[in-house]
Amino acid sequence: MSYKHLYVVMAIALGLWLANTAPASAYIGPGAGITMLGALWGVIMAVVIALGAVVWWPVRALRRKIARRGADPSVGTEANTGAKP
Repeated sequence: MSYKHLYVVMAIALGLWLANTAPASAYIGPGAGITMLGALWGVIMAVVIALGAVVWWPVRALRRKIARRGADPSVGTEANTGAKP
């Protein structure tokens, strides 16, 4: 038997098994739904804040670098390195 036939047999067996299951008779109250939405909101906000921090980091570093150059004009020149003329 080839693998193609094996996959077909496995798919048929899975289909028959799923067709034989009984429906669940369960009730989920509104409190569980609100709790799930609250947890989902927390996960979504954590991902958004993490991505925002990753995007904001280079912008913040560039702003600090520009601010330092504006405050001290000798940054990056020979006057600050101690080189003799």
